[in-house]
This record gives sequence, C-alpha cells and structure tokens, in this order.
Amino acid sequence: MDLLLDAVNRLPILLVTVAPENVTPEQIKTLTDAGVLVSLGHSDAPYDDCKTAAAHGATCATHLFNAMSQFTGREPGLVGAALDTPTLHAGLIADGIHVCAASIRTALAAKQGPAAVFLVTDAMSTVGSDITEFTLDGRTIYRRDGRLTLADGTLAGADLNMPTALRFMTSKVGVSPDEALKMATSKPAKMLQNTQVGQLLSDGVANFVHLDDDLYLTAVWQSGTPVSDVISKP
Repeated sequence: MDLLLDAVNRLPILLVTVAPENVTPEQIKTLTDAGVLVSLGHSDAPYDDCKTAAAHGATCATHLFNAMSQFTGREPGLVGAALDTPTLHAGLIADGIHVCAASIRTALAAKQGPAAVFLVTDAMSTVGSDITEFTLDGRTIYRRDGRLTLADGTLAGADLNMPTALRFMTSKVGVSPDEALKMATSKPAKMLQNTQVGQLLSDGVANFVHLDDDLYLTAVWQSGTPVSDVISKP
C-alpha cells in the first residue's frame, strides 16, 4: 500500500489490477481516494465481492472472460459483475483466441453503462517481431499460429496488435468500424480519466496513427510530426 500510494504521486496514471478476495474493500477505497485506478482481475471472487469492490471505487475489469470467475446461472462471478455494473469498464482481448466472437457479441449486448467494454492487446514482447520463443520467470513461452503458450498449451499472454484487434471486431464480431475505433481510443481514455488522449482536439497533442479502409496501419505521427511510414498489410 505504501509503495502504491507513493507511486500515484509520481506517475501521471497508475492502474493496478487486484483480486477482490486478496484485498479489503477499505484498501480499494484508500487506493482510489488517492487517485489509483483499480481494476479487478486474476480472481476467483464471487459476484457479490466484485460488486462490493466496485462500490468502494474499483472502475475496471482486466481482460474480460480471462483469468476470472465465470458467469453461471447461480453465480455470475466477476464476468457477471463486470457486465452488470454500470461503473465497471472492461478490457477485452479481441483476437478470437482468448474470447470467441459470439462471447464478445453477448458481452457487448449485455454491458450496462455508462462504463464500457474497450479493446486491449495484452501483447507480450513478441508483437511486431519475428521472435518464436522467449523465457519469462524461468518458463519458456512459445509463439505458434498467433498464440503464446506454455509447453502444456496454457495461454501465456497475447500475440496481438491493435489494428488486428480492430479487424477482428469488424469482420468477425460485426461491430462497425466507427464503434471498433471508439473501443480502441475514446472508451479506454474515458476509463483512464484522461481527456488528452483518445480523441483529436484542436489544442491537443497530435499523437495519432493512420489506418487504411481495411484497418491496416499505414503511418504514425508524434506531436504532429510523421515519424514512421508503415506498411502492415500482408
């Protein structure tokens, strides 16, 4: 707690994922009162505990459906709490591996707002490279067919970039390009409570990318200056 409360005064944004069963509601409130953004995840907590965490200031769920208690008829779990709680945003890994298209459509239809579902990559260091394996905490992570797994096949992070997630959302889930782009920009910015990113403003910092009509990355700007010409279409 001391480390986090010190860090929030040093960093522009501090987002922390906690498992509700491993912290108290009072600890969550202390963190959020200090300005820490608290997300719920990597958790087997029941629905009621997740709702209590949200009532004490938690505002997000970390990579919806993955590493969390699932929705069932008698116990909605963290998945149910994320979808049923208007103040809980929810990150989503849209690669068709971590969550299938039908589950994404169901989540989008069920989500209560104003908080929203937004896109995350959960990408490991392989993204954008030709690395086929690496070691993390003494375990080898293998990269095969768009997956990152341990030797036994357990998913170990994602091999996903944001344009690929956008294409999956539009082509497989059926979301409009406009809505998919909001899920990658303005909706996560709202979760971060940051009005300087996620939208183009006349007096804003001009950091943005250009995507073609097929949602492939073609160029990048930082502070209004083009820094890279990118051809990402196969």
